[in-house]
Amino acid sequence: MALSFDPEGKRLPIKLDSTCNGEFLPIPLDAANRQANRLAQAWASENARRRGLDRRAFMVSACGGASTLLAFNAANAAAGRTGGFFELEQVAAVDPDAAFDQLAGREFVFDVQGHFVGQHGLGRTGLGGAEQFIKDIFLDSDTDMMVLSFIPSRREKELLTIREADEVRRIVDRMEGTHRLLLHGRANPNQAGDLEGMDELAEGWGVSAWKCYTQWGPDGRGFFLHDDTGLRLIEKARKLGVKNICIHKGLPFGRRSYQHSLASDIGIVARMFPDVNFLVYHSGYIAGEPEGPYDPKRGEGVDELIRSLEANGIPRNANVYAELGSTWRYAMRDPDSAAHILGKLVKHIGEQNVLYGSDCIWYGSPQDQIQAFRAFQISEEFQEKYGYPKMTAELRARIFGLNATRPYGIDAAEVLKRARLDAVERRRAEYRENPDPHFLTFGPKTRREFLANLKARGGAPV
Repeated sequence: MALSFDPEGKRLPIKLDSTCNGEFLPIPLDAANRQANRLAQAWASENARRRGLDRRAFMVSACGGASTLLAFNAANAAAGRTGGFFELEQVAAVDPDAAFDQLAGREFVFDVQGHFVGQHGLGRTGLGGAEQFIKDIFLDSDTDMMVLSFIPSRREKELLTIREADEVRRIVDRMEGTHRLLLHGRANPNQAGDLEGMDELAEGWGVSAWKCYTQWGPDGRGFFLHDDTGLRLIEKARKLGVKNICIHKGLPFGRRSYQHSLASDIGIVARMFPDVNFLVYHSGYIAGEPEGPYDPKRGEGVDELIRSLEANGIPRNANVYAELGSTWRYAMRDPDSAAHILGKLVKHIGEQNVLYGSDCIWYGSPQDQIQAFRAFQISEEFQEKYGYPKMTAELRARIFGLNATRPYGIDAAEVLKRARLDAVERRRAEYRENPDPHFLTFGPKTRREFLANLKARGGAPV
């Protein structure tokens, strides 16, 4: 079968670029990242020649991913970034069995932050639609389940309505999928109509959680979860019996209402409402700022989430979950920050309460994030110096999906039993005989693209 995407194999299977999720200005690659991409391209040509393959055939193979990650290791080491690395044997760049053993897996992959915005919402690529979504998420990646989430917008400017989200879910269900998609209900309590609309979302659409943005508001002002606005949201969620609240924290939109983007209020409400699960999206991470060892005086980033929980007596593995959407994707640029982020979250939030999310479809197929996470290791130096855990197969499996089964009430064994036999899995197996991933991203890459995206959803504080 002829490949329709990138026939010359110019695109790398592990994507390092300036793409953002539309919630903050794109951040250009630094010198080490640019060198990593150059080295990966050079190694791809050489390793494809050694394998006797053209570049496209090499890129779509497991060796293509392994070769790219190994090149990233070399560039990071040259830049002095040694706190984390991609744990791969060098032979994996040219040995398909070694590459497959190290990058493939059969974990339960439950992506708790996915997006679908329809064909016209994806901008420059020209790709989109429900079939493209299914291909990127369920055929080109190892994702087993996903939660479709929302982005902040005025009600009349939604890039994804609940009806559109439900239609994608129904497409998967018609393919005999085992409910591979769950839905969020958007609930910004400082916007007229959102609180009132929660009843229909819970009773008519069967949403599994609520998504809110404490920094966002139609007038540019956000709210705190423990003020009157936030408390109304929490109490309404409890009344409706949907007690998962997903809160965007970190990835600030700008300086306006910046304080509401911080995770300072999480510990307060977690103590007030022990029967509610608070899923902290992005874990408070601020893109473009390096993460270091835990500093309770820092006042922002992942550290502020941890400080808030400790100050309010919230123990590890309790009712606060730290989610990695966009956070892991940006941490892939800098293995030192990646090691600190993962190390701190597991150490302080708990090995049972760190959740994998990709924030795709903004970043295209999440397979590169999955492969990079499977290979990532925290250095022994950082483990010993900071008390960080080793990234074991068991810990990765927890983060990839098992941890999310608790707040969402899912039996992973039963889901996998059904999924391995359903139509999506059969289609995936057939497709992977001749895979054709595009290795594209969909989110804004430039300031101009970011502003166009912002305008499309009615604006946000910047």
